Amino acid sequence: MERHTLLTLTLLCLLPRPSAAQNSAPEGVLNCCEGDVLFLLDSSGSVSSYEHSRMLSFLSELLLPFSLGEDQVRVGLLQVGTQPRLEFGFDTFNTQRGLQGALSNTKPLRGDTNTVEALRMAKERVLRPGTTGSAREGLPRVLVWLTDGVKPGDVIGPMTELQEEGVAVLVVSTGHGNYQVLRQVVSPPVENHLYFVDIDDMSIITEDLRDAIIEIIRAERINVHDISTTSATLQWRPVLSGLTGYYEIRFAPVLTGGMGGSGESGTGTSPSTGGSQYQRVTQPGDSSNARLTGLKPDTTYTATLTPESNEQAFNTLSVTFTTKPEVLSPAVVTVSESGQTSVRVSWGPLQPETVTSYHIEYSALPRGKLHAVTVGRTQNSTLLRGLQPDTTYLVTVSARHASGKERAMSVKVCTQEVTPALADLQLTTVGSDSVQVDWKGSVAGLRGYWLTWEEQQSSVPGQRSSLYLPPDSLSTRLTHLPPSARVCVSPIYRTARGEGLCCTAQFQSEALAYGYQS
Repeated sequence: MERHTLLTLTLLCLLPRPSAAQNSAPEGVLNCCEGDVLFLLDSSGSVSSYEHSRMLSFLSELLLPFSLGEDQVRVGLLQVGTQPRLEFGFDTFNTQRGLQGALSNTKPLRGDTNTVEALRMAKERVLRPGTTGSAREGLPRVLVWLTDGVKPGDVIGPMTELQEEGVAVLVVSTGHGNYQVLRQVVSPPVENHLYFVDIDDMSIITEDLRDAIIEIIRAERINVHDISTTSATLQWRPVLSGLTGYYEIRFAPVLTGGMGGSGESGTGTSPSTGGSQYQRVTQPGDSSNARLTGLKPDTTYTATLTPESNEQAFNTLSVTFTTKPEVLSPAVVTVSESGQTSVRVSWGPLQPETVTSYHIEYSALPRGKLHAVTVGRTQNSTLLRGLQPDTTYLVTVSARHASGKERAMSVKVCTQEVTPALADLQLTTVGSDSVQVDWKGSVAGLRGYWLTWEEQQSSVPGQRSSLYLPPDSLSTRLTHLPPSARVCVSPIYRTARGEGLCCTAQFQSEALAYGYQS
């Protein structure tokens, strides 16, 4: 491998000035991401001082645009030598000035290329969440391996274990490494995560590698939820926490057409929305959401969020969403709690912000009397009473909207038929003077049954006998009945005895005495 002699002054000139850390950031990188990126840097004896300095210069340029910190990107550096060494962990630097200074002061280790031991350290001490200074739980983790490709060791197994634990692996080879080995250790897609480049031309892959890292650790910092026909909630990560400043929010329908200028007042023309009129609101620096109101139904909007602060520069974030189509209430009418004389009618959706009242009309079909009831805008059901049993009604629910519109929906409902308290009285003779009495009845609302029997054909009024049975009794046996005995069963209600059913039992022989047996 070609060796180069390097002057100290040359090394210092290769690294960028820390003070320019946030000023030359490519558009879209500041505040773009949240994740932990560990660089595995080969600094063994096979890597010359010149090559080591070029790798450090490459890392400096690669990382310069990123926003660093607990809610941003965190960076660690682990060097490979005979005894691998963690130069700094994820919790070391929150500013570009500190990171760039550390890179400029990093010295090579020399010795053997003990990559396998370095990977063990990376896995157990850095990339596995749960220990002080290690990767954060639930956030993307990335390992970027910079190697000259000389005798890396058996790295396929350790790299596979890292990937199985959710770590994305990227590789940059500056030498003649084994392509088949390296393509096995990188995370897919290989074409975006494996780079072969000459040590003097590393800058040509800076943007591509940075984009590949961003794609993995990009943070969704703005989203929209609770979308309705006329409103939506914009939510973002509070990047201004601890800083002085505010959030500027602009939103407007997405239209096709010419470009317009921007405004600073409540409304203006936004170039990002095709020249349409935008609405502008501001939120304090400690806020993380805002309710966007006054939207149009079934319309696509673009909302932009710009964190404004004199202490730090932030990118403008944007999101596109579509409001729900307008559904005028009532869109659905349902029936429940159907009884003999009442039924509950419900409707939806409930729209108290646009509906002034609901008007319910109902009449028996085909030509019954029309009844009506009006309820408030916050009510979505009502119980219709005084209906006729076993009858079909046409019910119409109308919503009167504040806009002057009125929407109605009709539904047919049927009340339940009246179930008789008892029915199907049957007498079955048993022997010459006994009868089995059976009937069908409804227990609901009954206090019991009253049975009576007497001789039917005698010219002299016979003795009438009676018996009370509880409401859950639907049969009994009467014995010692007279010939041609008439048996009646009547329902007993809370205030009176209802109309009963009667049957006559015919026997072949006469009996002088009679009685009953329950």
